[in-house]
Amino acid sequence: MLANEPYIAIDPELERLHLKAQNLLHDFNLSRPGDRQKRREIVKALFGSIGEIFEVKPPFRCDYGCHIYVKENLYINYDCVILDCNKVYIGSNVLIAPKVQIYTAYHPLDAETRRSGLEMAAPVTIGDDVWIGGGVIICPGVTIGNNTTIGAGSVVTKDIPANVVAAGNPCRIIREV
Repeated sequence: MLANEPYIAIDPELERLHLKAQNLLHDFNLSRPGDRQKRREIVKALFGSIGEIFEVKPPFRCDYGCHIYVKENLYINYDCVILDCNKVYIGSNVLIAPKVQIYTAYHPLDAETRRSGLEMAAPVTIGDDVWIGGGVIICPGVTIGNNTTIGAGSVVTKDIPANVVAAGNPCRIIREV
């Protein structure tokens, strides 16, 4: 799965990792508003790594959590979904607006292969000092460069370089910064 090769999601080890994450997410998403420290502890247990300065607002969803690697100073707003069937790298000083979706998982284009249950996943990398606007969808295999802003509602299907503002469906460079 992490090698971007076909895999079966109902593999016993993957199911175990998924259940562990879903139990942690259940507690996270049902935590009381004042339970900020409890949520921080759950995120630390869920993610592969995370810096000391971060906030993740519930509800939050992911597949495994352990494939999400974050540097320092992360803010994830409400209703974020990260399908981390492959690694998701998030740099320092990243702001993620509400309803952002980050996908590593994808399915074969051939219907017969798709019916077999095979899936694939490609890593996603988000650089330092990135702002991802509300409702953005980041597709598998995408890299977003440092100091880049992705406009609200964008669908990022290809790599976006550093130091730009990009927006649209598909997401395109609007201007340099």
